[in-house]
Amino acid sequence: MPPGTGDTQLSITQEIPITGVVMVTTPQQVALADCVKGAAMFSKVSVPILGVIENMRYFLCPGCDTAHSLYGDTSHVTTLMGDTPLLASLPMVPRVVADCDQGTPSVISCEIMAGQFEHVLEQILPSLDLG
Repeated sequence: MPPGTGDTQLSITQEIPITGVVMVTTPQQVALADCVKGAAMFSKVSVPILGVIENMRYFLCPGCDTAHSLYGDTSHVTTLMGDTPLLASLPMVPRVVADCDQGTPSVISCEIMAGQFEHVLEQILPSLDLG
């Protein structure tokens, strides 16, 4: 869902059975503030928060495979999210930009992202009611 705690989000939580949510944010303060507000809203309507994904945590240089921080120290992500587990810190990978432009799922063409998402699934699957 888009960020926020408006009517759309509330209606979905009231009309569709939700086993849990994964919050996704970038390490920017304004994005984190939206994420914290969203988490509070889900908590109020008794929707479990399975974890948080920090998107675009660093830039992974395709030439040297070196990780370059985009936002400096991002330890505030885990501090603001409290007890919510950090499921992944995803890199910004140039290949993903091209994939998105072409409509190609990154998990198919980018081993780095496929591995990250597999790790996230391993963490949240035990919490999901798939029966």
